Amino acid sequence: MRGRLNKVKKNPAGLRKNSLAHPLAKIRRTVLILLPVAVVASTVYFISMGIRSAFPLREIVFAGNTHLTDGELEGLAGLRKGENLLTLSSREVYEKLMKSHWIRSVIIRKELPHRLRIMITESEPFALLDMKRHLFIVDDRGELLEELKNSPIPFLPVITGNPFGDREVFLDAISLAKAIKMTGLLEEKDHVEIIARKAEDLEVNLDGMLVKVGVGNYERKLRRLMDLEGEIKRRGIPVDYIDLRFANRVVVKTVHEVVK
Repeated sequence: MRGRLNKVKKNPAGLRKNSLAHPLAKIRRTVLILLPVAVVASTVYFISMGIRSAFPLREIVFAGNTHLTDGELEGLAGLRKGENLLTLSSREVYEKLMKSHWIRSVIIRKELPHRLRIMITESEPFALLDMKRHLFIVDDRGELLEELKNSPIPFLPVITGNPFGDREVFLDAISLAKAIKMTGLLEEKDHVEIIARKAEDLEVNLDGMLVKVGVGNYERKLRRLMDLEGEIKRRGIPVDYIDLRFANRVVVKTVHEVVK
């Protein structure tokens, strides 16, 4: 009976000893696990900080830009000298630059340790859009590049119309402007205005002479016009308008009669 009582008294001390040993073992294991992780994290941090400070952007070189200045391009791209060249996102720079209608393509190259080179292909002014007495420069795809306000007006074919009202008619007018350039008529005339209301009623004013062109076959029609124009000048015919919309004939409306 006493033996049993003595054994019962010894057990609480043993339990206390074991209960103290387990937390210490857990703490030791946790330290052993966390210590290497902390060392690795610290090493990665200091290496990354070293890399960031090792490649600061010091030189930004643009090439191919004529309408946009280097300062305007830097602002569009959101570039700042001193930022890390290695971690700089070329895709973000590309996407920001391509938001400008003046920019058609971009090539970005990092030249470590400190230079960023950006090659720009710009859109070229192709025609002027006269829309509600506002002049806009447009490219050969019909994209509006910018509005002309106080700038000198360049000699380009003028398209009178509204590209937002009927896009197809406006693109037909762009195609007609291309044909006018292709045939050499643009160099021969002082004023070229394309009137784009409806595709079938597409007209062009060449130095005051109205020509009804219609839709399609622009280059062929304009070459027929060039052949006819010489004869009209030789004969001194006073022309009201010339109609090229028919497949097999040209109609010349004079002040007094129609010559077919």
